[in-house]
Amino acid sequence: MCIHISMADDLPRIAVWDPDEVSIHIARGFQVRDVLREVRDILTIDLGAPVSRGGPLRCFCGMRVDLPRELFPCDLEAQAG
Repeated sequence: MCIHISMADDLPRIAVWDPDEVSIHIARGFQVRDVLREVRDILTIDLGAPVSRGGPLRCFCGMRVDLPRELFPCDLEAQAG
């Protein structure tokens, strides 16, 4: 069972763990560095995932956790151009 990350509107915090969907919802409109910090904290502190300093985020099962492309709008523009 791996964690999935998705963007959402109207969240009470930057990132929220939803155990029913095995996902982390990220609020739109926050700086990427703040989102990464929140998601890393949820994965490592709350869920016991391995710490990944500077590397890809990991699920508690060890699999890589991908972030939504929507989080990186500049990257999407570069790829489209």
